[in-house]
Amino acid sequence: MGTDSTDCMLLLAVEAFKSKNFGLAADIYECQMLLLREPGKQQDLLVKRADALAFAGKLNEAFEIYRKAAEIERLRPVHLENLIKYLSNSIKRNDGTHSQSNRQETNSYCVGYDAFTCRICYRFLYEPVTLPCGHCFCKKCLDREKTPVCCKECNDMTKFNDVDNYRVNVVLSSLLSKWFPVQLLAVHLRREGNGLYSEKMDSALEKYNKAIQIAPRDHVLYSNRSQINSSLKNYQDALHDAEMACKLMPLWSMGHIRKAQALVTLGKCEEALREYLVVIALDPESKLAKTEAQNILSDLLAPVTDQVHRRILDCTSLLSSRSRFKGGALNTSSCIITTSYKEYKNIIASDEKLTLSPTMSESKTDGSFETCSGGKRENQVNVCHPSVTNRSVFLKRSSSEDSQLDSSDICKRSRYEVTQNEQATSWSTVLAGLIDPTDLECSLCMRLFYEPVTTPCGHTFCLKCLERCLDYNPKCPLCKMDLKEYLSESKYNKTVLVENLICTLLPSELLDRQKVNAEEIADLSNLNKNVPIFVCTMAFPTVPCPLHVFEPCYRLMIRRCMEMGTKQFGMCLDDNLKGFADYGCLLEIRNVEFFADGRSVVDTIGKRRFKVIEHHQRDGYNTADIEYLEDIKVEGVTEKELQSLHDAVYDQALIWVNSLRAEQMERIVGHFGPMPEKNSEPQASPNGPSWCWWLLAVLPLQGRAQLPFLALTSLKDRLSGIRRVLLFMTRNRSSR
Repeated sequence: MGTDSTDCMLLLAVEAFKSKNFGLAADIYECQMLLLREPGKQQDLLVKRADALAFAGKLNEAFEIYRKAAEIERLRPVHLENLIKYLSNSIKRNDGTHSQSNRQETNSYCVGYDAFTCRICYRFLYEPVTLPCGHCFCKKCLDREKTPVCCKECNDMTKFNDVDNYRVNVVLSSLLSKWFPVQLLAVHLRREGNGLYSEKMDSALEKYNKAIQIAPRDHVLYSNRSQINSSLKNYQDALHDAEMACKLMPLWSMGHIRKAQALVTLGKCEEALREYLVVIALDPESKLAKTEAQNILSDLLAPVTDQVHRRILDCTSLLSSRSRFKGGALNTSSCIITTSYKEYKNIIASDEKLTLSPTMSESKTDGSFETCSGGKRENQVNVCHPSVTNRSVFLKRSSSEDSQLDSSDICKRSRYEVTQNEQATSWSTVLAGLIDPTDLECSLCMRLFYEPVTTPCGHTFCLKCLERCLDYNPKCPLCKMDLKEYLSESKYNKTVLVENLICTLLPSELLDRQKVNAEEIADLSNLNKNVPIFVCTMAFPTVPCPLHVFEPCYRLMIRRCMEMGTKQFGMCLDDNLKGFADYGCLLEIRNVEFFADGRSVVDTIGKRRFKVIEHHQRDGYNTADIEYLEDIKVEGVTEKELQSLHDAVYDQALIWVNSLRAEQMERIVGHFGPMPEKNSEPQASPNGPSWCWWLLAVLPLQGRAQLPFLALTSLKDRLSGIRRVLLFMTRNRSSR
């Protein structure tokens, strides 16, 4: 068979593998091995055939083929990529979860202060920083994130590429210091330990021992202490700490990495390999886990005299929950996956959750780390759940090793104990006696936060309060930090944790606050009482009225009109005595275009005429109680006379419009639109024909001269007035 035929068959095998026809792929590679005798090509074909067999579920046969490939030349990591992928996917499939859901389910294991957990490190929220999306994380966690930062909760990509822009949330930091002094002390001890790690490891270990005494449910403390113990060559202690981290946080990949590293130092490579596979199942992007798993597999598959068969059996046992080696034979009927992570989750879910009271003093947390020889203290419960003693959390070793070590020994040798008085209580119940409503008050309105938002400088305000301040000055009301970039986004997201705290801890106060807000909204939505008035120019029904809004009071007014859903406000001329004229036109907002500095261009159109009954002011802008005006309809002979007058004035207006220069007409049409058509029914609209208002808007009259037309409720009088103006304009042009 020629080279071309061989290449075609190999391509066919690749396609078969991609389409998951693994049996066909394995058969093709087996046939090609008979034709290609070069050692390098033989090894490549053996590995590919083994990959196909593994994905077909024939692990025993696959490992035998891998062994044969390793006899030709030691397998490189690249040869084992598919095997690692299959093994980790097997763990994931049997667990029934995916990496995204793992992150969500892990949240439920953050015992005691679950609401105050950073979703990056999954531990107590320390120096909380609020991202623009409204979610909070530890400052150090964000410092370590690649820029631009991506929120782990909502996947929002923030606009702040420089982590220095993030400031600690002042309100949350103060609350956490008040409510959780014990947890904060543990964090301080951990940081002190980290500072001592490079030079004084023994001192670092002491710091971590103290931290674990006061926070025995903190998985990160155990994980870090495992690293310290490994550096001090306390490998067994390192393994115990890693096991505890995995128990407290079963779906946290770093805990399994620590455990795998400890197992490697103890020479338990098969068990370490399984932990690395778990890490890959939880975090498919973990390069460290992939590299280490490939290296371990390469070592296990390397031919060693008299131990090759045993190593292959040990590799196969990675996917066996009841594997027993009797005379070197593998029990092929065993189930897949040793102690799946569903079992881990069931253990944790059924466990009596142990937590620390937020204000518990150090004297109440006398839990300590004890070795196998240590006795159990009175009135204490072992952190290990009883069901763990009946489950193997390790890969089984040889039968002689099984008799010496079982999972009950693990619990005995990892006896991190806490008092029964620390049994779980809902954090909301615990904090109910500590909460002070003034802790959650806006510093601007001195009321309970409503729709709390946090600025990049870390200060929290009610959304409406902050918007009003930024209308006047784009700086933080408290620290005066420049917020132009924040303002330009015009996207203020509520601070999720602060809002959740208010909903959970202050429900009655929140209800009162909501009632006050609802009353304010109802008042603002009333289009007869306290209607917002824009004092600027003349506006007419059906005629467009574009506005450039830059004054702070009108920014607030326009924003409220949009938020209330009315999208309407009154337009009046100014008046030296009363502040604004007694007659005006209600405008409806069609579109708003905001600029980065807070200014906006508002596209409006006239809707209804009104008469001002009473003048008021609100938050810096004018308001009024109004009544709407409508034309008085006529009938009979008077109606016929009105129709005749209407047609005559329209024709007269059309002559005047057509006499305008082309450039004048172009500007008029660009601003007000074309002249409306003549109405067949002049009294159909309560405001009269729309062409009348268009004509009044384009006629060269001052606002004071236009205002009387707006106040008229007689269409006949309005048409007569327009005719007089047109006659005057015509005579004036003729005299020139």
